[in-house]
Amino acid sequence: MVCGGFACSKNCLCALNLLYTLVSLLLIGIAAWGIGFGLISSFRVVGVAIAVGIFLFFIALVGLIGAVKHHQVLLFFYMIILLLVFIVQFSVSCACLALNKEQQSQLLEVGWNNTKSARTDLERNLNCCGFRFFDLNETCSSDCFRSHQCQPCAPIIEEYSGMVLRFVGGIGLFFSFTEILGVWLTYRYRNQKDPRANPSAFL
Repeated sequence: MVCGGFACSKNCLCALNLLYTLVSLLLIGIAAWGIGFGLISSFRVVGVAIAVGIFLFFIALVGLIGAVKHHQVLLFFYMIILLLVFIVQFSVSCACLALNKEQQSQLLEVGWNNTKSARTDLERNLNCCGFRFFDLNETCSSDCFRSHQCQPCAPIIEEYSGMVLRFVGGIGLFFSFTEILGVWLTYRYRNQKDPRANPSAFL
């Protein structure tokens, strides 16, 4: 049976927004766990992850309230915001999947040079020093620095960067299609008549 009724559209939209709520709470929780266990000391990285989680949580909350109350204004703004998020996320996901090794290496080097706190975390967690070469005159927070037998971090990071980019791109691409599904559900749900409402009332 095709899901075309008012109640079915409402339930599907509510379920989709509950999924977004769980993902947003998971994102905030992972960021807090990373800084709590000392895996991440960069407040910029944690701040971005938490900001994205909070933004996603509020979008899901607006969609959930709009779906439950069949609120036309909330559903309209939810649909527009979700469409914009879809465009950005789809573009970023395609870019992640399309990057070659040379472009990945250039982006990693730019990120390495611009984030000192994240650099410290990588050196400590990967047990390496420097990006392309190890300079004895510089300080390093890894354990290998005491014995002066450290490897540069670039080969280790580049080994995993392709896998991480494919994973992030794939997850982003999957969720971008759920977002366009949400836009379509919202558009259809807005134009459906609530069977419990006054038949002579406007949509």
